[in-house]
Amino acid sequence: MNGKLYGVGLGPGDPSLMTLRAVEVIAEADVVAYHSARHGRSIARSIAAKHIRADHIEEPLVYPVTTETTDHPGGYKGAMEEFYAEASARLAEHLDAGRTVAVLAEGDPLFYGSYMHMHKRLTDRYDTEVIPGVTSVSAAAARLGTPLAEGEEVLTILPGTLPEEELTARLAATDAAVVMKLGRTFTKVRSALESSGRLGEARYVERATMAGERLAELADVDAESVPYFSVAVLPSRVDAEPVPRERGEVVVVGTGPAGPLWLTPESRGALAAADDLVGYTTYLDRVPVRPGQLRHGSDNRVEAERAEFALQLARKGRRVAVVSGGDPGIFAMATAVLEAASQEEYKDVPVRVLPGVTAANAAAARAGAPLGHDYATISLSDRLKPWEVIAERLRAAASADLVLALYNPGSRSRTWQVGKARELLLELRAPETPVVVARDVGGPEEHVRIVHLADLDPAEVDMRTILLVGSSQTRTVRRGDGEEIVWTPRRYPEA
Repeated sequence: MNGKLYGVGLGPGDPSLMTLRAVEVIAEADVVAYHSARHGRSIARSIAAKHIRADHIEEPLVYPVTTETTDHPGGYKGAMEEFYAEASARLAEHLDAGRTVAVLAEGDPLFYGSYMHMHKRLTDRYDTEVIPGVTSVSAAAARLGTPLAEGEEVLTILPGTLPEEELTARLAATDAAVVMKLGRTFTKVRSALESSGRLGEARYVERATMAGERLAELADVDAESVPYFSVAVLPSRVDAEPVPRERGEVVVVGTGPAGPLWLTPESRGALAAADDLVGYTTYLDRVPVRPGQLRHGSDNRVEAERAEFALQLARKGRRVAVVSGGDPGIFAMATAVLEAASQEEYKDVPVRVLPGVTAANAAAARAGAPLGHDYATISLSDRLKPWEVIAERLRAAASADLVLALYNPGSRSRTWQVGKARELLLELRAPETPVVVARDVGGPEEHVRIVHLADLDPAEVDMRTILLVGSSQTRTVRRGDGEEIVWTPRRYPEA
C-alpha cells in the first residue's frame, strides 16, 4: 500500500505559529523533506526543528541554482524543471514503499511555495493532504498592526518579478497590495510605487516574526539591505492617515462609456486616491463609494462651474478627480477644466488629464471595425455652436469620403438634428451606406445594430446613442454565426 503525501505549511518563521495539525503530521511522518539552497541550510527545517526526531528519514531537496547563472542547456528554467522531476521521483520512491512523506513549506504550501511543484507531479498518483499555514502576507500585516483590507477593498498580491510597467499599473488600480519577492527587485518595486503615486503609503516588512525582523517606511529603506524574505505593503486606506502633500491637484478622469470594465488602471487608481470626486451625478454613480472620500455631484449643464469648483478645492490642498464619461478630451470635461485652469488665479494648480475609452471606439468595437480608416468626429449638438457650422462640417467630411462618428445626435429637447443630418448626408452618400446605431454601449441597455443610411430612424436616437456613418468603402458582412459586422478597409482605391 502506498504512503501518503503531506504538504505542511509552517507559517512565516516563528515556530509558535505552526498549526497543531502541522505538528501532528510531522509527528506521524516517516519521511521529512525540505528545500534548501546549496549551502544546505533550510529555513523550513529550522522552523520545524524541534519536531524532527532522530528516527525521521530526512530528504533535503537541494536547489541546483538560486540566483546565480547556470550552464544547463535549458537555462534556469530547464535546470529547475529537471530538479523538480528528480526531487518528486525521490519522494515517489518513499511513497511506493508505503512511507508517509511530509514536505515542509514556509508560509502556506500553495502560496508561492516550492511544495506545489511536488504536489502537481505526485497528487494524481498518491493520497495527498495539504496543511495550510500562515502566510507572510498575514504575518506582515499583523506585525505592522494595521488592517490589510477592509469592507469592500480589493487586496492585490504581486510578485516583484513582474515588469515595472505592469507593477505600476496594478498598484495604481488597487486599494491595498502586498508585493512579494523583493531582494533584487526592490529598486524596481520602489520605482513602480513612486510612479503609481503610492510610495508615501508603502510600508516595508523584513523577516516577519523571525529573528532580525525589520519594519520601516519603504521610502526610507536602502535597496542594498533588502533580502528576499521581505515584502512591500500598501495597507487599507480606510481610516488611514492622509499622506502629507505640499499642494493639491486636479485629475480629469475618463470613465469610458459605462462601468468598471472600461476603466484604465491609471484612472481607477486616480479615482481611488482622490479626496474629492467632482462630476455629473450620472458619472459619479459609476464610481464606488469610499470611506472618507467626498462626492460633489451636479447637473450636466454646469461644466464651467464644476471646473472652477474643482480648482478651488485643489488650491486648498485637496486631491480632486473630475469624473467624465468616455474620454475627457472628446466633447467632455477636460476642455472645461483646462479653460478654467488657464485663468491667472489657477495657473499654479497642477492639472492632469487621464484618457478613457470614448464612445466611438466602444461602438466601433461592438460592430466590427468601421473606424479602420480615416474618420471625422462631429457633435450634432447645437447648444454650443450654430447648426450652420455643423452642417458645413458634415458636408466637408462627407465630401472627403470620411467615416463619421456623430456624437450627441439627439435628446429630449433636440429631436430634429438627426433627420437633417441624414438628409444632408444622402446628398453625398449612397442610400445603402451602413450606419452603426449604438446605444448604451457597455451598459445594461446596450443595443447595437447596423442600418442603411436611408433607413436611419431619428426616433430611435437619443443622447445615449452614437452614430457611425460609413464611407463609400465601408462594408458589411454576415458571418457564419449570423452576426452582421461592419468594417472599413485600410487600403483606399487609387483614383
